Amino acid sequence: MSNRFHIALRAALLAGAASLPGVAMAQTADPQATTTAPTSADDGTAGLHDIVVTGQTSRDRPLITSSADITFATREDIDRRAPRSTADMLDLVPGIFVEGTAGEASNNYSVRGLQGGGQRFVQLEEDGMPILYGGGGADFFFQQDLTIDRLEAVKGGSSGVLTVNGAGATINFISKKPSFDRFEGMARATYFNYGLKRADLYLSAPLAENLAFSIGGYYQSSPGVRRNPFDYDGYRVKAMLEYRFDDGGYLRLSAKRGDMDTAYYASMPYRYDNGDPTGFPGLDPQRDNIGGDAFRNIRVPVSTFVDRDGIRDFRYKDGIKSVSTQGRIDFEKPVTDTFDVFLHGRYLDYSYDFNGLFPGSGTGNGGLTSAVNYLTRGSGSPINDLLSLAPTNTARFGIRNLRTGALIAANQTAQLNALNGNGFLQRTTLNHDRVDAHDLGLNMGGRWEYKTDGFTNSLTAGVMYYDVLRKQNQSAVASVVNDVRNNSDIYDIVALDAANNTIATLSDNGLVSYGDWGNGIRQRHDNAVSFYANDELAIGDLRIDGGVRWENIQSTARDGLDAAGVDAANNIVEIRPGVFQQRVPAGTAGVIPTVGPTFAGQYATTNRSRSKIAWTVGANYLLTPNFAIYARYADGFQTNSVDPITTIKLYEAGARYQYGRLFSGSVTVFRTLFDNQNYNFANPQNPAQQQNINADLRTKGIEIDVAVRPVSWFSIDGQAVFQDPTLVNLQIDGATQSGYEGNRPERTPATLWTVTPTIRLPNGWGDIYGRYKYVGKIFADAGNGVALPGYGVTSVGFNVNVGENLQIGFNAENIFNVVGLTEGNPRQGQTQAITDGFFYARGIVGPTYGGSVTLRF
Repeated sequence: MSNRFHIALRAALLAGAASLPGVAMAQTADPQATTTAPTSADDGTAGLHDIVVTGQTSRDRPLITSSADITFATREDIDRRAPRSTADMLDLVPGIFVEGTAGEASNNYSVRGLQGGGQRFVQLEEDGMPILYGGGGADFFFQQDLTIDRLEAVKGGSSGVLTVNGAGATINFISKKPSFDRFEGMARATYFNYGLKRADLYLSAPLAENLAFSIGGYYQSSPGVRRNPFDYDGYRVKAMLEYRFDDGGYLRLSAKRGDMDTAYYASMPYRYDNGDPTGFPGLDPQRDNIGGDAFRNIRVPVSTFVDRDGIRDFRYKDGIKSVSTQGRIDFEKPVTDTFDVFLHGRYLDYSYDFNGLFPGSGTGNGGLTSAVNYLTRGSGSPINDLLSLAPTNTARFGIRNLRTGALIAANQTAQLNALNGNGFLQRTTLNHDRVDAHDLGLNMGGRWEYKTDGFTNSLTAGVMYYDVLRKQNQSAVASVVNDVRNNSDIYDIVALDAANNTIATLSDNGLVSYGDWGNGIRQRHDNAVSFYANDELAIGDLRIDGGVRWENIQSTARDGLDAAGVDAANNIVEIRPGVFQQRVPAGTAGVIPTVGPTFAGQYATTNRSRSKIAWTVGANYLLTPNFAIYARYADGFQTNSVDPITTIKLYEAGARYQYGRLFSGSVTVFRTLFDNQNYNFANPQNPAQQQNINADLRTKGIEIDVAVRPVSWFSIDGQAVFQDPTLVNLQIDGATQSGYEGNRPERTPATLWTVTPTIRLPNGWGDIYGRYKYVGKIFADAGNGVALPGYGVTSVGFNVNVGENLQIGFNAENIFNVVGLTEGNPRQGQTQAITDGFFYARGIVGPTYGGSVTLRF
């Protein structure tokens, strides 16, 4: 789509915003998730007078009266989005930037100018409780299915008070409640062209006058959206049993179980062609995947203190294996006409076994180079450390394909340059990360409501408690040399004599290094207690809200130490002064003598106790029944176990307006201040060494959410964010880096907008829709050295009711095969560069299409 169209549409959206105030805003998880759900008229008009429960605590409060930035999406909105991942659902929330290119799980999302590449300050919830206390990694254990009724979201505002670690935004997925009236059920079969096969089922029925149940879930099998010789499968199921008290309130028991394998994708090689990013020769950027059969199962040497036999398997055939079991209780009961009590609690036991490929990690873009360079001693070879271990009588080096056994020597340059049609090799890191954990969460309290002729007041107060234990094993992160093509082959590096006879195999079945990211053993145990209160006062058409939460977190960190001395009994030797590593197991191929950084059973223990207050105040004034203005200030934070708490301050003001069916919308102006954003990244020259970055971020912007319905059968929904995020006071390892001042935070767009036109078919037959999403230019690094251009993605689809109880849906994504890059090479460091025209990035896939058949009964 042309830049002229982009500019015209942007101008139209801004002009509409200038003349018509409004927008549905973001929310926080409400401990009282029992009020009426948002409803839509038969013509599909969801308006500002619908009731929302996230981000506010009084009963039956219409969206137009909220003083928080709240958005909601109905089940119909979700089905039109046809999400293939949780990240796809976040596209329904204005202002959330989603890097949805990792596959079904482990995607990144950020809000209001925070740098991309993480999931901080954004809390995903299910029925008003965090899926995980810390927020990050929640998409490993949640995916929408037929048990989900709607999505509600709050950005800023009360989000940092009414939930933990969600000061930037809370996304609340609200379940269908069991049916007390009649038996109801739905079954859905889904298929997409890349091989996704999925079956969903939902059943609910009354069991007695005040007792009902529901059960639902899905089973799926999929190779992932890129070409893959493996299918990943699994299931998730959720059951509820609810009892309603005669005098109001309920007791709900629920349980969830999931066991799911999913594909994962990291960076791929790209190049620039006349200023536009395109694929690497011989590698289709829109469908291909370097992973495949060669990575099925790779045995990696590791410390015997980690695995007794000294071997830890990397299993690409398993992808990300996520297993979870959860039990939950929800209780709410009126004590008097004006006072309710509530209790929400859940215990989650979970694990994930992550097997992901990271091309270009550590070696950066320099690791993407010709096979000739790989086999030439010196700084130009990404494996020069390995070549230096060759026997002294080595005449030259060669590569041997592990699949075919074919050998090519360094002096056979024509064959090397013809390798896969591009002559390149790359170094790919095998990241095997296992986490075993439990996460207990409780939220209990009460709500007191008082009403007179002059005002009404709703005060909610409570306490939250979380106990989280995580045990992580990220040892045996190693790297191999592979070629640059789909389903790539791995190569052994061999030493040759003058006649090209092999005199030594230097690598270990393709492995050229061990322990690339350190010994990888760590544990975290957090106990967090929060006391909170939120008050909502209405005096005529004026509503004033205020909330406060005090949290104390007691944290213990146990970080595995490298071996500190020679230990002959455990084969630990001194490889250079002060550095001790364990020898590889007997019989290990290759010439690398040790497993790299060696965990020897000892931990460094750190205990921290930290406390912080989050607070917010806001006001909404209803100028007319359909026109409201609001303003809000919020001061929130994110806990980071034993690491320092990071903070966020949010200023926002907005207006909401609805004109019958014709128009509803809102406009929000905001300013956010993220202080002391602190995280570690791998040193590009020594990936086992972690470096620290600390920076302040400043963002100002405008957010627009508009729905126009000129006739009953046609509507256009538009969402847009225009923002100016900047870096301030950036330090690396404590040293100020003045060259970064005023730069754009990495992986953060200044422009993000979506337009969705919908045609509703007559007689309730369904709808036909399109969607255009534009993501503006981002920088791959904080140094703003590599700019990735903006891109727009077009999607189309329909949902047709072919009978009273049967619906057919179809969706096609990226129909114009646009190349879109969401990140560069995060493991290359904070100042990236394009090497010889080639670089690493993670991109969206080409056209995908498929559909579903849904039966209601």
